Amino acid sequence: MLLCTLSTGDAVHRYDKRIVMRFEEPRKVLSTSILNGGYREDMKAVFNHDVNTGNNTECTLRAPTFEEHMRLDAQDLGFDPATVTGMGTAAQMENVAINICKYENLMVTAIVTGGIEVNGGRVGDPTEHFLAVDKKILPKPGTINIMLVIDADLPPGVMARALVTCTEAKTAAIQELMAGSNYSNGLATGSGTDQTIVIANPSSELYFEGAGKHSKLGELIGRAVKPAVKEALFRQTGLSPQMQHSVLRRLKRFGVNEDTLWQEYLAGNGAHGSNDVKSQFMERLSQLDRDQQLVTYTSLYVHLLDQFLWELLSGEETEQAGNELLALVAGKFGVPPTVIGGSKLEDYLQAWAEMVVQIVTEKLEC
Repeated sequence: MLLCTLSTGDAVHRYDKRIVMRFEEPRKVLSTSILNGGYREDMKAVFNHDVNTGNNTECTLRAPTFEEHMRLDAQDLGFDPATVTGMGTAAQMENVAINICKYENLMVTAIVTGGIEVNGGRVGDPTEHFLAVDKKILPKPGTINIMLVIDADLPPGVMARALVTCTEAKTAAIQELMAGSNYSNGLATGSGTDQTIVIANPSSELYFEGAGKHSKLGELIGRAVKPAVKEALFRQTGLSPQMQHSVLRRLKRFGVNEDTLWQEYLAGNGAHGSNDVKSQFMERLSQLDRDQQLVTYTSLYVHLLDQFLWELLSGEETEQAGNELLALVAGKFGVPPTVIGGSKLEDYLQAWAEMVVQIVTEKLEC
């Protein structure tokens, strides 16, 4: 299936679980791939491969190492594995997002697949892998893969700068969606297995020596990548501003969820709670989850916690503003205000959880 023909003349096709871009002429390629990664000028094509083996997120190697697995995939596509570079993912290729930005005769194209519901993380999060090379690491569900095609000639260093600008644009898209890390209480900056391939056209009359945020090329990279990342995330998992308009989604990265709130309810009522009560509690919580006022106040409270964790606000400032927000919410929903009982993150979260449970309980008693 032909997805598009780029301004470079290169066609982009989707073959079931693969997206392939064959080069009509020599291209400059900078790839983060384990297969022929780095800067190359001898590549014949690039590809993105869904390594899912079924209808779920289980990925299985076809060879002892992931690099060998990718070589086999290149052979399946009819390529000499030494002449192509590629990326693996658990995202479906039919969920690809393609965005083209133009300024005068400069064209920049972003071709993106991905999702971060399972594998999204924040740079600096705790990790498990220590060895310099773990040859059996597979792409996890959530990999964001980007092909960035720049129809201009760039020296190698500027291609590296374009890769940095592309990565910044990806992170900006994720943070504008307030997507949380699955490994810490921070906002995600990407997934743990993201891959990017930057492609430049050495036969173009355009030649640039800058791809940062002060350059028109850098602007176009941002304008191409950001919307494409957001569209790909929406197509893959539904991640969107509408999905994020949720009390529970805003609190998820802090470990607050349906189960913890139910336990808070039980602790406050000194009872185990029947199945009927739990069912009613969850139903009321679901209704409250997207209440406009509570989502707004929760968002403000969570950002307050972020600034506390980033040391932009002191504990005293955070506690004072947090108690003011708690009192405001209590007045809006007609429940007794809760008060922050200490200066630790757990104290702030406890107070907000108690507030949410009080509002749910008030509705249960109506």
